[in-house]
Amino acid sequence: MDAPLRGQWFDGRSSAAREVGVQLQPGARGPSLVLRAGNGETLELRNDQVGWPERWSAGRMPRKLTVDLGPHGSLQVDDPALWQQSLAAAGHTASLAQHMQTRWSMFAAVLLVAAGLVLAFYRWGTPWAATQLTRQVPIGWETGLTDRVLRDLDQSWLKPSKVPAARQDALRARFDALARTLPPELRRYRGYEPRLVLHFRRGMGANAFALPGGTIVMTDGMVELADKHQLGDEALAGVLAHEIGHVMHRHTTRLLVEQGVLNVGLGLALGDVSWLLSTGSSLLTGLSYRRNHETEADCFAVALMTRTGGRTEPMADLLLKVESDAGDKASQTGKASQAPRQEAGWFELLSSHPATPQRAQALKSGGAAACR
Repeated sequence: MDAPLRGQWFDGRSSAAREVGVQLQPGARGPSLVLRAGNGETLELRNDQVGWPERWSAGRMPRKLTVDLGPHGSLQVDDPALWQQSLAAAGHTASLAQHMQTRWSMFAAVLLVAAGLVLAFYRWGTPWAATQLTRQVPIGWETGLTDRVLRDLDQSWLKPSKVPAARQDALRARFDALARTLPPELRRYRGYEPRLVLHFRRGMGANAFALPGGTIVMTDGMVELADKHQLGDEALAGVLAHEIGHVMHRHTTRLLVEQGVLNVGLGLALGDVSWLLSTGSSLLTGLSYRRNHETEADCFAVALMTRTGGRTEPMADLLLKVESDAGDKASQTGKASQAPRQEAGWFELLSSHPATPQRAQALKSGGAAACR
C-alpha cells in the first residue's frame, strides 16, 4: 500500500514509544516488515524475524494489535483492520491453524480428516507395523519370556497335572502329529520354526493357552470336561490346533508390539491427552486385536484339522461346554449376571474373545466367511 500504517515502536531501549510508519513488503518467503521512525531510522525485518500475530474472525477483531519483533522489541498497531488488509496485499497466506481458528467449516473438515487418519492407522497401520516389527523379535526373547511366565504360574496358579501318564502321552502324540503336518501356507512368519511343546497342569479351570516361542499348556479341567461330555480326543486336538495357531501367528508377541505401536500412534495423533483417554483407547483397541487373534487361531485350527483329516465340530461343542460350565459355577456362587445374554452389548465390547456361540457356529461350518 502507498500510505504506510502508523504504529508505536517499543524498541526495548527506552520506555517511551516511538511513532513509526509501517510497511509490509512482498517477499519470496513471505512479507517483510519495515519500520521508519521520524528521525530517519529504519528497521527492516525478514518474515522469519517477526512474530506474526494470529488471524481473527471479523466479529472478534481486537482494538489494538501487538507484533513481536524479537530482540527489537514490539510494535503496537492501532488499526488492526488496515493491518490485515496490508498483510493480505503483501502476499501473506494464513496457516492451516489460523484458518481453523477463524473458520468453523475448516476446523470441522480438519477434524474429520484427522479422525479418518486415526481410524485408518488403527485399522490398517497398526497391524501392518506390528507384523513387520514382530518379524524382528528373536525367538530367544520369546522363550526367555515364556520360561519366566511359566515359572511364575507354577508358583502361583498352577499345580502338577493328575491326568494319567498314558492319557498325556496319547494327547502329546496327537499334538506332535499336528505339529509335524504344518504346511508352509499356515506359517505366517517365514523362517519362524519354534519348538512346539505341550505341558499339562492342574488349576485355572477348563483352559488351554499358548505362550510365546512354542509352549502350550492344557489344564486337567479341559481334559476332564471333554471326558465328562464324551467329546473325546478330537475335541482336545482341535483346541490344541487353535493354540498352535496362536504360536505360529506369534499373537502374544504381536499383542505387545501392537500395544506399543498403538500407544505411540495415539500419542502422536492426540498429543497431550489425559491419561484416562489414552489408557481407555489402548484398552478397547487392545481387546479388539485380541478378538481378531482368536478368530485367526480358529481359522488356523480349521485349516490344520482339515489337513490331518480331523474335524472342528467337537472343538466347537467343547467351547460351548466350557462356557456353560463356567456359567453354572457362577450361578452356584451367586455371581451370575441377571442381564440376558442378547442385551450384554458392553460385555461383548469388553471381552477379549469373540462370542462363543458365533465361534462355535463358524467352527462347525468350516470357518465360514471369517476364514476366507
